[in-house]
Amino acid sequence: MFKKGSKIRSIFTGSCPKCQNESMYSDQNPLHLTKVLKMNETCSHCGLKYQIEPSFFYGAMYVSYGLNVAVGIAAFIVSFVFFGTTIEQSFLSIIIALVVLFPFVLRLSRNIYINMFVSYDPKAGSKANQ
Repeated sequence: MFKKGSKIRSIFTGSCPKCQNESMYSDQNPLHLTKVLKMNETCSHCGLKYQIEPSFFYGAMYVSYGLNVAVGIAAFIVSFVFFGTTIEQSFLSIIIALVVLFPFVLRLSRNIYINMFVSYDPKAGSKANQ
């Protein structure tokens, strides 16, 4: 499932979608909130330019919206159905879940979005290819 070449691996690790040899982000820890969106310009292994076109990652907002809706629904179901909380407490759990998971959803949405446009190339970044 997480073998090299799978989109799942690239999405969850934040690695280059073309060669999967390095992280796209300058700081791999999404909890460093001031650096959560700082990305490398290109991949040092295969040379893929991450910012494919100007404002490329604005499209990741749509992916982020879908992920946040899924997180909100999951938080509501867990709190209301499984823990039996009131509606007010359930909505509070949605807010808390969205705030806590914000940096992870932000990066995950960028990873999903770039993987929609760039496919894995096993020859990319290999020493014989350069």
